[in-house]
Order: sequence, then structure tokens, then C-alpha cells
Amino acid sequence: MPTTAFRPGPFGRIGLEETDGAITRLYLVVDPAPTASDRESALLRRAFDQLEAYWQGQLKSFALPLEPRGTDFMRLVWQQLVAVPYGQTATYRDIAVAVGRPKACRAVGLANNRNPIPIFIPCHRIIGQGGALTGYRGGLDMKRALLDLEAGKAPPHA
Repeated sequence: MPTTAFRPGPFGRIGLEETDGAITRLYLVVDPAPTASDRESALLRRAFDQLEAYWQGQLKSFALPLEPRGTDFMRLVWQQLVAVPYGQTATYRDIAVAVGRPKACRAVGLANNRNPIPIFIPCHRIIGQGGALTGYRGGLDMKRALLDLEAGKAPPHA
């Protein structure tokens, strides 16, 4: 049974879900969210603490057990998203090539869009050809703020 907790964040209310000792979902303010559990597990506390350190520019990589649910292809794409270093970006085509399907840019975009654990699995680092910012579930302002944070600009505001 999943455990879900919410806290305020710089982009509104953020929720985290844990199932069987792994983070399985991050809810952004735009997502329909389940009811929170009565208590926040140690893993959820650790995940929220790491998010806070990330938003303050003090953490560049997360050390948490993540278990996103999706197809084999989606999971392969998400593994490549995690490989994109902090402060850098990649294109949908870069990811398609990395997973061995260079013509699957749209499928990569769909997998990116369906990422259930954004920020921890950094889909915000994926941009369009020529550097264009493209869709992000939390909105382009949030995507831009995350990229700016990683570029050493001001942390996002609450």
C-alpha cells in the first residue's frame, strides 16, 4: 500500500509517494493527487529533505531508491534522463540515440511526459532541437526555473 505525503514547495504543494521502500511518484501542483497518509515515512522525509537541499542549490544529485512504473521503453528512457548531468541539457534526439532508437524522438517525448518522478528523474533537462524549451508537466516557467537553478542562478521562490 502506498504512503503519500505533501509539503509546500517553491512551485506550490508537492507530493511524494512511496511503495515498498522506493519513491514511485512525485505530484506537482497540477496533478490530481490522492489523500495523504496519516504519517510521513522516514524515506519520504529524506526525499523531501533532499528536494529542499536541491531547491537551495546545495544538492546536485539525489540518493534515493526510485521505482518509476512504466513500459520497458519508458524505463529505458528514464534511465537515460538520470544520466544527463546536473546543469546540462540533452535533446529528445540525444536520448533517442542513447536508447538505440534514433528515429523515436516522439516516443522519447511521450516517455518524458509520462515520467512519474519528475525532478528526481530530471525530465526538465530535456529540450527541443536548437535549445527550445518544450512542454513540461509543471509548466514552462517551472522548467525554466529548474534549469536556471542548475545554471547557478537564484533558487526558485516559494
